[in-house]
Amino acid sequence: MSMKRIINIDALPFEVRPKAYAAPADSKQKFDARMAEAATAIGAQKLGYNVTEVPPGFAAFPFHNHRNNEEMFFVLSGTGEVRIGNERHPLRAGDFVACPPGDQSTAHQIINTGTTDLRYLAVSTNLNPEICEYPDSGKFAISEKQRNADGTSDGFRHVGRLGDKADYWEGE
Repeated sequence: MSMKRIINIDALPFEVRPKAYAAPADSKQKFDARMAEAATAIGAQKLGYNVTEVPPGFAAFPFHNHRNNEEMFFVLSGTGEVRIGNERHPLRAGDFVACPPGDQSTAHQIINTGTTDLRYLAVSTNLNPEICEYPDSGKFAISEKQRNADGTSDGFRHVGRLGDKADYWEGE
């Protein structure tokens, strides 16, 4: 059976923050988004892409940087700002944002500072494993995603803080 390789944005089902990115109730004051996964719908293998919709006053994700994966965002509608390292830049429809992998100087976050929903296309490489850092909270995450044929994902994920470390030989 051949998979359809084309889908229109109108046919993408938007979900209130997919399970993999579900924010706890106490985070709802800062983070909120609806996302429509496009990559798995058309059989992408080495890139991930989705359309993210952020209501006014919110960000979809915490300020973070990737050590292995590169992201690109294209603003479809609305206005906002992007934090990149120590700088903030205004965003509007038609803007491209490059977020290459690197240290905390490449950390990024898109915030809807406008009065209507901010909608953008997010594109990312899918290299494994991935290491993300969260400069605002001092956390890191290590993950290895295994994508299943049905679009679900299995794998390893650990979130911690740099001070929470064990000796290599501890417990062996």
